[in-house]
Amino acid sequence: MSRIAAFGEVMMRLETPGFSTLVQSSNLAYSFSGTGVNVVSALSRFGHETYLASTLPDNPLGDAALAYLRKLGIQTSFVNRGGRYIGMYFLEHGFGIRPSKVTYTDRLGSSFNTVPHVEGDWERISASVDAVHFCGITLAMNELARTQIKQLAREVKSRGGMVIFDCNYRPSLWGEGGYVAAAPHYREMLELADIVFMNEKDAIFTLGMQSRGADRMEQLQELIPQTAKQYGIGLIAGTHRLVNGDNTHKLTGYLYTEGAFCFSQPATFSVYDRVGAGDAYASGIIHTRLRGDDPQYAVDYATAAAVLAHTVHGDTPMATEADVVKAMSRTAGDVER
Repeated sequence: MSRIAAFGEVMMRLETPGFSTLVQSSNLAYSFSGTGVNVVSALSRFGHETYLASTLPDNPLGDAALAYLRKLGIQTSFVNRGGRYIGMYFLEHGFGIRPSKVTYTDRLGSSFNTVPHVEGDWERISASVDAVHFCGITLAMNELARTQIKQLAREVKSRGGMVIFDCNYRPSLWGEGGYVAAAPHYREMLELADIVFMNEKDAIFTLGMQSRGADRMEQLQELIPQTAKQYGIGLIAGTHRLVNGDNTHKLTGYLYTEGAFCFSQPATFSVYDRVGAGDAYASGIIHTRLRGDDPQYAVDYATAAAVLAHTVHGDTPMATEADVVKAMSRTAGDVER
């Protein structure tokens, strides 16, 4: 198996019980997550050696987050310590036509976004792993975060490692005029990337590409090949989601590589917790790509991993390889005895 790191912020997730709102509830449960945390945790469960490159506060809150990472099977030798704060978000679970709501706080003041890594960290990380995962959310933070993500990506690329980039554009983080502000940073990362997670909306709004497609699928099939050719990207993947009137979701995975698309069969399922499902899909693509699996198998595997992530509480995917393989061949299971 491969050695994989992720560069990203560790977030503290504070959620209301059940489907209550912040206005209704006086109780919150906390855990730790983040795109990078979720991806490498899932890959650890698939048998890879995984690391997180991040910065945590040098206080009991940072100690708690570090212990949580280790419990997930993530090695923490690339975690920097310093500063006083950790980024947080409040989660209110949606139901029916009311969507789930995420409210961020303390992002720009967090240790990750204020304390730089020490000299030599990028070389040490790049020399130790085969691939590094990066997230577009980091680009939305501040100049330090943007500088560090690009420094590490360039170092990984220069040493022949694999650069994995998830566009993950968040309008609430970029603010007004965000697409224009984000575009040059996204283009820099795309030029370095070997695997990219994106959809047609990223191409249209963030990269400013034009499409003649009448719907999302036509736009996807027109713009993703153009993006892959323009930036020299070996593989682009993602999902299309539809929320049904009965509160079930319909998910279709796609993968573009070597000039051709592969699509999964649409999966319709009930949702227990949606947050982190995209990271589960990404982990499935990364796992199968590094293993050299057939593209059709890869997109089917990743879609099953994403569906399973909707069935467990919390951001972090918990499925093993065996769980995903079982899910690929059945829609629901009886009690396993």
